[in-house]
Amino acid sequence: MSVPDLVRDLLVRLGEDPEREGLKRTPERVTRSLEELTVGYSQTVEEVVGQGVFGSEGISEMVMVKDIEFYSLCEHHLLPFYGRVHVAYIPDGRIIGLSKIPRIVDVFARRLQVQERMTQQIAQAIESVLAPKGVGVVAHASHLCMMMRGVQKQNSAAMTSCLLGCFRSDPKTRNEFLGLVRSFTRQL
Repeated sequence: MSVPDLVRDLLVRLGEDPEREGLKRTPERVTRSLEELTVGYSQTVEEVVGQGVFGSEGISEMVMVKDIEFYSLCEHHLLPFYGRVHVAYIPDGRIIGLSKIPRIVDVFARRLQVQERMTQQIAQAIESVLAPKGVGVVAHASHLCMMMRGVQKQNSAAMTSCLLGCFRSDPKTRNEFLGLVRSFTRQL
């Protein structure tokens, strides 16, 4: 059965008339929407990074991209969760073009996901591409599955982190990263 047919069937099961004026094109719109929201399945980190890795030319201090907006779908309820990701790494001979980091975030956010796994996947991808001294990723998100249904806590947010290499083993590096995440972080 095609996705539009499944959506039509779902509308009927919900008690709706899929031939009603407002719903006639809904199956096709939902199909296109789901394709866009899950485009990460058809992308790889290698493709989005492309030629975006360079020699670090002696750069050895932390590189950070903050407040990367993301939108994802909870794999448990197919409801959106959204927020911001903060990514940092300490180079060890190579750096990545700054625009490639949000692209890596989207590879994993644009899938059916849980925030915990997404955070780890982003960190592991940066580690795999660059082999840096360390990687830190923090994600802060609001989940509509908690806001609209279930516990219905509209002001709740979830935070997850993944620290690899010196971000895990060196308290000074970890504290510098977490301090930078706290400073000037935009509110959702």
